[in-house]
This record gives sequence, C-alpha cells and structure tokens, in this order.
Amino acid sequence: MGKFGMSQPVPRTEDPRLLTGKGRFTGDMSLPGHVHALFLRSPHAHAEIVGIDTAAAAAAPGVLAIYTGADVSAAGLGDIPCAVPVKHRDGTKAPRPGRPLLAGDRVRFVGDNVAMVVAETVEQAQDAVELITVDYRPLPAVAVIEDAITDDAPRIWEGAPRNIAFFWQSGDEAAVDEAFDRAEQVVRIDLVNNRVVPCAMEPRAVVGDYHPVSGRYTLYTSCQGAHDIKTAVAKHTLKVSEEAVHVIVGDVGGSFGSKQFHYAEEALVLWGARQLGRPIKWTGDRLEAFLCDTHGRDQRNHVEAALDADGRFLALRVHTHANMGAYLNTYAPAIPSQLTGCMLSGVYAIPAIHAVCEGVYTNTVPVDAYRGAGRPEATYLIERLMDAAAHDLGLPPDEIRRRNFILPDQMPYTTA
Repeated sequence: MGKFGMSQPVPRTEDPRLLTGKGRFTGDMSLPGHVHALFLRSPHAHAEIVGIDTAAAAAAPGVLAIYTGADVSAAGLGDIPCAVPVKHRDGTKAPRPGRPLLAGDRVRFVGDNVAMVVAETVEQAQDAVELITVDYRPLPAVAVIEDAITDDAPRIWEGAPRNIAFFWQSGDEAAVDEAFDRAEQVVRIDLVNNRVVPCAMEPRAVVGDYHPVSGRYTLYTSCQGAHDIKTAVAKHTLKVSEEAVHVIVGDVGGSFGSKQFHYAEEALVLWGARQLGRPIKWTGDRLEAFLCDTHGRDQRNHVEAALDADGRFLALRVHTHANMGAYLNTYAPAIPSQLTGCMLSGVYAIPAIHAVCEGVYTNTVPVDAYRGAGRPEATYLIERLMDAAAHDLGLPPDEIRRRNFILPDQMPYTTA
C-alpha cells in the first residue's frame, strides 16, 4: 500500500480477533462495583401520566434508586434536541420539542422512557420495574401519516397544526410548471416507502462512570458517533463542559445509523453513577431495540414527471410526507428533505425539479438516519418512476433509462 494514498485498499487487521470471539463490545464491559439499570417504558402510544408510585419497587431487595421525570427535571438535566432548524410553510420557525430523558407529564409512543431502576443485579432490577405503578390517562393516538394530517386528528404537539412538524421545498417551481405545460406525456405515481426497524447484532449497551476527584464522566457506549454523543451529553443533557465527558467506543456490533445519535440511557447512567457513586451498566434487549431505537424511512411520495415525445424527462415534481414519529430526532428532518432532495434525479439528466417535503408527527418511535440516510429513498423513487414511465410510453425499461442517462460530454453535471 502506498503511503497516504486515496482509494487504496487497506488490509483488515480486526478479523481474526472478531472471528475467534475475542472482540471487546460494550456488553462485555464490567467495571469494579458496577450496578445495573433497567427502564420502565410506556405501554401506551399517547397518555397523560397522572401519578407514579415507586414505593414498593424502592423497597424491593437490591434496589439502590428509582428515578422518574420529576427527578430529572429537579436536577436540571436537559432534553435531547433536534439539530436541524425547521420551519412552517409560511417561513416562521416551527417548534422543535426535545426528546426527554424520562417522560414528564405525558408519553407519546409505546416505549417512551418513564422511569429508571438501579439495582445490584439485573434480576433485582427486573423485579423492581414490575412493582412500579403508573396511573396513565390514555389519550387518542395516531400512528400513520394519513390519519395524522387530517383536520380533526389528535394534536401531538402544540404549535403543529395537523401534526405538520416542518415544511421544506427546493428547486425551480416556475420552470417545472412551464415544463409540464409543454409536456407530451405526464406520468404520475404514488409510493409508500415503509418504515424499517434496525436490528443490530449487538443491541445498544452503555456503561457510565463518574470520578468525583477529577469531576469526569466516562461513558462506554456501542455507537458510531462518539464525538457527536460527547458534545450532546455535555452541552444538552448533563450540561457540563465537554472536557468533563470522556466517550469510549470499543467494537460495535452493527449500527447502520441507528447508533449514531445520543440516547437517553447514555445520559441517565452517567448522572445516576454520580448520584450513587458507583458505575452503572445497561444492556438493552431485542424488544427494547424494536421499541426505542430510532426507525428509518416511513414516507409517502406523490411523484410526477413531464416527458417529451421521445420519452426524455423535462421536469420532475415530488411531494413527500415523512413520518417523524413522536419527536424530531437529531438529524431527522434533514433525511427526507435535504438528503433525499439532493439525490432525486439519480443518474438521469432532468432539467427542472421541484420538491416539497412535509414532516409529520405521529405517536410512533422517532425516525432518523438509517442505512444510506435518504439516498435509498431517492433511488427507490426515481427508479420506480422510470419503470412507470416505460410502461406508460410502451418502452423497454432499459431504453427509457438509456435515453435519460447523464452523458459523458455533460460532465461535470450539476443537478437541478
């Protein structure tokens, strides 16, 4: 291998260790004297929390502490914010409610964090979680885009009429309208890009420690974004200096985006470790991963193409509704809008494009980047459209693509 060369193969050195069972994953971490955390999570998609009774759980064997949203609020810990600015259709700022570490007065999806139990053993924590009694007042809920955007849909957040979380558009609308006016053929399709659930080999796991002499927090976490998580923990949730937070990432048993973000469990085990003076470990199980890890996709696309008599694209018009779930996760608004939007033309020379994306709140798990972060959605959209156009024009699928490819003499090519 040449030194410092770009695009050269790099020999893999980690394979023998991983293939022989000698990997070092977060779940393998055992700090001296560590205790275990487990979480009580909401069984309701939407409900008010009228009261929480933790007395029986607190008296259970081995239980060291039980924390609720009231404790988090009293300690001044912060919510996990969305990092992407969002606006309404009229250009005014749209609300960006943060994802709470533990729910306060309301839960907004099945799996929302309600309480954290810390005990000497995992089994004792499991027993204690089952002893917590929560008085829920169920509220109407919506799970799919079509139901959420009706005028009489249950409101998930104030300031978001019809549960529209944000409005985004890009491109030359006037040029697109003009191209449709002179088009010989217009092709229209409606697509469902279904929600997907990440399923990493190693579910999320965290170990939190606090050193009272140095005042330093140490977080061991299974993630793909150590620097982002360090910043988020320090700046937004624990509200300490970045120098006080040390994030250590060992081997990661899969992620594809879902472990890129700061999750509540990371901040809570660190904070709890400081309260109790002992390291705290949490290892999520497969059910928790399905309930609480960010999901991907979940879009509805209305797509229109204007073509000339020879089957060449003149313009593309796209309107997307994107399910954001109950909260705007870290990068969520940018995925179906900016990232999908900049890739809509794929490998095709399309002179004019106008794209609109509306994010939608629902009582479901928040959505964010997963496996390509908006690019697979764009590819699915344009390639399905090519097949539909070929069918409507009576052309072979390969021929309509050949007629619309970006040609070598058009390079470097700037997309619409």
